[in-house]
Amino acid sequence: MNTEMYQTPMEVAVYQLHNFSISFFSSLLGGDVVSVKLDNSASGASVVALDNKIEQAMDLVKNHLMYAVREEVEVLKEQIRELVEKNTQLERENTLLKTLASPEQLEKFQSQLSSEEPAPEAPEIPETPEAPDGSAV
Repeated sequence: MNTEMYQTPMEVAVYQLHNFSISFFSSLLGGDVVSVKLDNSASGASVVALDNKIEQAMDLVKNHLMYAVREEVEVLKEQIRELVEKNTQLERENTLLKTLASPEQLEKFQSQLSSEEPAPEAPEIPETPEAPDGSAV
């Protein structure tokens, strides 16, 4: 790196940033920008060409990011739809279980809920009740 013509750390940093930008964007655009050098003798046409290439690269990155975000939004919408369906199903099951439970069972369940503190981990899955003939209900 030829930094002797730069006198302040800021000028050196700007020079390094320009070199990084050129190599980064040229790798994105296929390498045809590498020949463009930014120094004090750069012509107006090469600066305009570089600006156009940088704008093209930024548009490419923006389009890629927008596509990735749209894709992620679709995945999240699908997950939300599935969770809403599962929640609806669980609410129906809960209502059905409440209507089928005897008053003693409901009272026992309510007393268990009030005596236990809410646990931060997942609740235990209760055993499946069995019908008198031994089959699962």
